[in-house]
Amino acid sequence: MARKFLVVVDDSPEFEAALRYASRRARSTGGRVALLRIIPGGSDEHWAGVRDEIQRQQRAEAEALLNRLGEEAQERSGAQPVFLIEEGEPQAAIRKVCGDDPEIKILVLAAGTGSRGPGPLVSAVLKQGAGFGGRKLPVTIVPGELTDAEIEDLA
Repeated sequence: MARKFLVVVDDSPEFEAALRYASRRARSTGGRVALLRIIPGGSDEHWAGVRDEIQRQQRAEAEALLNRLGEEAQERSGAQPVFLIEEGEPQAAIRKVCGDDPEIKILVLAAGTGSRGPGPLVSAVLKQGAGFGGRKLPVTIVPGELTDAEIEDLA
């Protein structure tokens, strides 16, 4: 049973540092990367048909993004990554996938750079603690401005 490093795929500039770090750690430990893309949930029943089409498009975009990023993760880690797509609020989605998959052993997040602060996911994890899916899970917070050479040295 290979340990999985969970990376939340978002549009932040620091995301790439988390992906590179998790991929490198997976390679050095014989693990795998799990890529989680979270798409927003819809709730307005009045516009159900439109919402369904938007969700279908968001899912298709998420699948294309994960496939593209998966190539990089596989090249860096040496193993085919796991692709996960969840709908809803990020913290709830993370708790769900961690509860569903006991092989997820570490959550890897990258901290924002500059004056923007650490980022919403890092802030939420620090505030709520490391309880995910009914179990404690180590969280690795990677500085978003690390270079490839620095990540290679650390991981």
